[in-house]
Amino acid sequence: MTDLFADDLPPQPATASSEDAPLADRLRPASLDEVVGQEHLTGPEGAIGRMVAAGKLSSMILWGPPGTGKTSIARLLADAVGMRFVSLSAVFSGVADLKKAFAEAETMAKAGHKTLLLVDEIHRFNRAQQDGFLPFVENGTVTLIGATTENPSFELNAALLSRAQVLILHRLDHKALCALLEKAEKEVGHPLPVTAAARDALVASADGDGRFLLNQAETLFDVGLDQPLDPAGLSQFLQRRMAVYDKDREGHYNLISALHKSLRGSDPQASLYYLARMLVAGEEPLFVLRRLTRAAVEDVGLADPQALVQCLAAKDAYEFLGSPEGELAIVQACLYLATAPKSNAAYIAQKAAWRSAKETGSLMPPANILNAPTKLMKDVGYGKGYAYDHDADEGFSGASYWPAEMEAQTYYRPVERGFERQVAERIAYWDKLRRERA
Repeated sequence: MTDLFADDLPPQPATASSEDAPLADRLRPASLDEVVGQEHLTGPEGAIGRMVAAGKLSSMILWGPPGTGKTSIARLLADAVGMRFVSLSAVFSGVADLKKAFAEAETMAKAGHKTLLLVDEIHRFNRAQQDGFLPFVENGTVTLIGATTENPSFELNAALLSRAQVLILHRLDHKALCALLEKAEKEVGHPLPVTAAARDALVASADGDGRFLLNQAETLFDVGLDQPLDPAGLSQFLQRRMAVYDKDREGHYNLISALHKSLRGSDPQASLYYLARMLVAGEEPLFVLRRLTRAAVEDVGLADPQALVQCLAAKDAYEFLGSPEGELAIVQACLYLATAPKSNAAYIAQKAAWRSAKETGSLMPPANILNAPTKLMKDVGYGKGYAYDHDADEGFSGASYWPAEMEAQTYYRPVERGFERQVAERIAYWDKLRRERA
């Protein structure tokens, strides 16, 4: 077992290794069984393994993080089933390049040669350009393999997705990355100049990206170190790979979802982890504060009314202090929410009340609770018989406030947690008085 990587580099022939080529290029896999980390796809029971065994490929979208082997797998698939391989990058190619590729594929098809067309970064083509693939995919002119790091559901046309399988590549795990380093050491002819602990740190720093790991290893091989580096020395010598996080794409939504659900699940440790992931990656703190405030009213609510106060205070503190000092206020709000009693009773009540409002339309409130600023309004009964609650015993009249055509509804059902336990007791008491005075 060896490697997979180099999604963004132009595919090279498997036999074209050169001592002067980058290490990642020299270690490209020569067959699908040399690919590591994606056995769920390339193994005998995987989707790709089954297609190769049958000798027939369908169009597919390879979706996965950088450095996990999308380009290498596409090239090797063409070799495995004897297809002509053509590669385009959506970053550097336009409509003219696509038309040329399709025209050549049609010509080759007449000569009995099928074409596998790899489109790297396919999500960068706009919707109209993506539609241009459809007739050539449908009539079999090309078998399309689109490679993307972005969620196809968001970035690709539904029509294109309906004509291709979406296959998900995993970020490389520790075992796969270690296999890459062993392969690199064998290629170079000597071990990495690092201690065992530094080796583990190097693997961790790659964050699942095989190409990045091999580039880092090549740097270590090239400098000719006299003594192996320990973790501290390695940290000073090499730059750690920044976590994959696009603030306007899926990573952004995945992490904010994980943070919100960790808060809801009352796990302060996991909540802090996802908060840190976002802020360390450069997320806008006010975006995080907005989500924390939403969690305060959606998931804590009146079980602890101070949750909303804490979030708004954190916003004020952050705006007053700035980064990094103000981020501690965000941490405090996060911990407060995670450890607060939970209730979504207000959230459920809102949805139910909104639904009733849409269903009942323009029903008039009962006349006794309508304001009567004019004589005419008083003459037609506005405000007649209104019971002023402060004049009643217990400050509660027990009057009905519902439209005559509508039965009284129960939207808000406080839970038996936190402050809402007291709210539930009050409501029960008022319900009892209302029944007695009906």
